[in-house]
Amino acid sequence: MNIEQVFGPDNIRFYREKRIWADETFADLLHKLVKSDPEREAITDGRTRLTYRELDDGINKVAALLRRHGLDKGDFIAVQIPNWIEFVLIYFAIERIGAIGIPISVDFRSREVEYVLRTANCRGLICCRSFKNFDHLEMINKLRPSLPHLTFIGVVRGSRDGNSDAVEIDEALSATSSPNDFVPVATNPDDIMRMMFTSGTTGNPKGVTHNHNTSLWPARMLNKDMDLGSDEVMLLYLPLALNWGYLTVLQTVMAGCRLVLMENFDARKALEIIETEKVTYIPTAPAAIVALLNAPNQEKYDLSSLRTVITGGTSCPVELVRKFQRRLDGNLIELYGMLECGGYHTYTRREDDPESVAGSVGKPGTEMKLRICSTGGSTPVTDGEVGEIQSAGPSIQLGYFGDEDANAKSYTDDGWFRSGDLGMIDPDGNLRIVGRLKEMINRGGKKYYPREVEEILYTHPKILHAAIIGLPDERLGESNCLCVVAKNDQQKPTLKELVDFLKDTIATYKLPERLEFFDELPFTPTGKIQRHVLMELVQSR
Repeated sequence: MNIEQVFGPDNIRFYREKRIWADETFADLLHKLVKSDPEREAITDGRTRLTYRELDDGINKVAALLRRHGLDKGDFIAVQIPNWIEFVLIYFAIERIGAIGIPISVDFRSREVEYVLRTANCRGLICCRSFKNFDHLEMINKLRPSLPHLTFIGVVRGSRDGNSDAVEIDEALSATSSPNDFVPVATNPDDIMRMMFTSGTTGNPKGVTHNHNTSLWPARMLNKDMDLGSDEVMLLYLPLALNWGYLTVLQTVMAGCRLVLMENFDARKALEIIETEKVTYIPTAPAAIVALLNAPNQEKYDLSSLRTVITGGTSCPVELVRKFQRRLDGNLIELYGMLECGGYHTYTRREDDPESVAGSVGKPGTEMKLRICSTGGSTPVTDGEVGEIQSAGPSIQLGYFGDEDANAKSYTDDGWFRSGDLGMIDPDGNLRIVGRLKEMINRGGKKYYPREVEEILYTHPKILHAAIIGLPDERLGESNCLCVVAKNDQQKPTLKELVDFLKDTIATYKLPERLEFFDELPFTPTGKIQRHVLMELVQSR
């Protein structure tokens, strides 16, 4: 799909006239800061600290290396690196040569990595040598013979194998001077500059494409609506390979503030960082908030700097909101978004009463549009009725890469993106998520969405996490299986106890019929339950 097909000429004209689309790039934003405040600290990962000048120099060093090795404008280049500073330097170096960056989760293994590289016909891939005792370079070398289009392999924080032609990126980054002869490619802000793959909670991942304008707006919008400025210190343990991680880097540079990276989430370590780095802002998921508030001795840490915790993926139960308020003075903001709509779509606001908006995800961000329509159609339902959430606005994706069938199914005739999520507008005008179209459970012809029951279960004192899935049933079609992570292994709830807890509040056909305990549930990095994975785990038992 091209930009005119997605947005239409009138919207394109409006976005440009109002400077919603500023026709600038990440490089443009960074150069402004380098000019105005070059020695201001930009980013740290606990190992290295970079000023804005050093960040810009490092990006140029990598960009020059990539060009020397034959990578050029329009090439797809994948990056599989944890939350290290090198990820930021490499990913934005790809932009500077006019190539298209594809982040890959560091948790992905051969089958998943090959799928991404093959789907996008990647010419290059840059990975860490190893992470969590897994050799990523060895994995790529084994895949290489089946990927003839993959002509460049780069490696960071480790040497290449003796029989590998991988290029060691560390050597370029350690150079004492910037490459004087490197000239960035002049890019068109309407051209695709990044592609990320969907989380695959319901099927094979799809490549979502964005240009500079659709990428920068959600970051600029959230900074504006949340009043984020240069005094912020942002803590990022969500993966940089995730859209939300990427957007947080954009927000940092737009605000001219400081970003602290965590290699992976650990509640105790996060509490230490909040205290020592004076963190003010954290993007996260409810599961991580639960871990922070339940960490041993968490009350001993000074968290007074923390002003904003913004959570997405799934809604926060009201009991979690109350616990957050008792411990912290800052704002707990709930957000809803998708990679396809730029990442940020609706969110609660600082001025909202936290308990009254609990369970909702607020109102659309500036210039974003929302409507609830009859399933599969474009006719809005009445407020209070459940329907499909549809989105429009300046950060909507440019289409799924190479998948015209998915594009045709994902847009309405009048140009709105169909999320596949179900929601309703409550009396206060806030969006409340009901569930996913594909998550519906059909028990004996009676249909419901598991989120409704899960919200109630999260108020039970013995439950830390809960998810309901529909198991195949010869008689009913599907039966209700409740999967639980208990707060205390010594005091697990029984099935009867939970049925008694629910039976006066929901219809009997929604009551759990089987109970399975887990040490943890399979969440995506943004906190969404991977129900297909959970289904496989239960069936394997």
